[in-house]
Amino acid sequence: MSEVRYSWGADEHLVVQIDEEMSLQANFTAMAISQALAERGLDGVTDICPANASLLIRFDPDRLAPKDLEEVVRGIESEVSSTTSPKLTTRLLEIPVWYDDPYTSAVGAKFRDRHQRPEGNDLEYAMAELGLSSVDDFVSRHSESPWLVSMVGFVAGLPFMFQMVEREKQIELPKYLRPRTETPKLTIGHGGCFACIYSVKGAGGYQMFGITPLPIYDPHQDHGIFAESMVLFRPGDIVKFRPVDEQEFRALEGAVDRGEDVYRTVDVEFDLDEFLADPDAYNARLF
Repeated sequence: MSEVRYSWGADEHLVVQIDEEMSLQANFTAMAISQALAERGLDGVTDICPANASLLIRFDPDRLAPKDLEEVVRGIESEVSSTTSPKLTTRLLEIPVWYDDPYTSAVGAKFRDRHQRPEGNDLEYAMAELGLSSVDDFVSRHSESPWLVSMVGFVAGLPFMFQMVEREKQIELPKYLRPRTETPKLTIGHGGCFACIYSVKGAGGYQMFGITPLPIYDPHQDHGIFAESMVLFRPGDIVKFRPVDEQEFRALEGAVDRGEDVYRTVDVEFDLDEFLADPDAYNARLF
């Protein structure tokens, strides 16, 4: 990775740029620095936002001098860089997906004039771009490997997810030529190397592959999993997509409406070095 760059955003923000491009190593470093800084409980730090290859720290300059904050963060950075076996205690979440659903297909059809491939739908475009022989092959490639939540943002609760496979095996697809003015709520999207889940209905430019019945943003905190936060995902979570048919989608949708516990989560420890040594074998053990 390149040398870490420090810069200031007006009077209240410190930006720490870990690297120029996203990688699991860069993201791990951003999360490790963020977690260590949070554990310090430094008076004056009001928010810490880890991102794909950076982190943003908001602070109150009347309570914490900028030079003092930078000194602390640089010290943490040095400690993190000397860690010989980086590990992350996190959660594994299963997200059911109805691929090739009628909702995203209908919206995609409305905006084909903004798409690289006017014919077909986004799944068929992805299949063709990756040189696969069928949509089912693409669904398998999308769902058979885990995804790391590298950051949460853009709109409330939206996770950016980085595929946990060797670099040459990652799904990479361009966004729409021009953004849509509509995207169904809980759409599974993809742009560049990142997957996402649209937490709310709205504009968007990522390719659309399917939809999940599980809410990921609950401002009323009606379901138990949102007791601590109205946002489901946290940076560092590991996501496994599971294909479901319409019947199971409807059943899960109904269970959500009844307030039933439909979320499958497991606490796991992710060892970055073990993963990098053999991603396929590590993923097989993870699941």
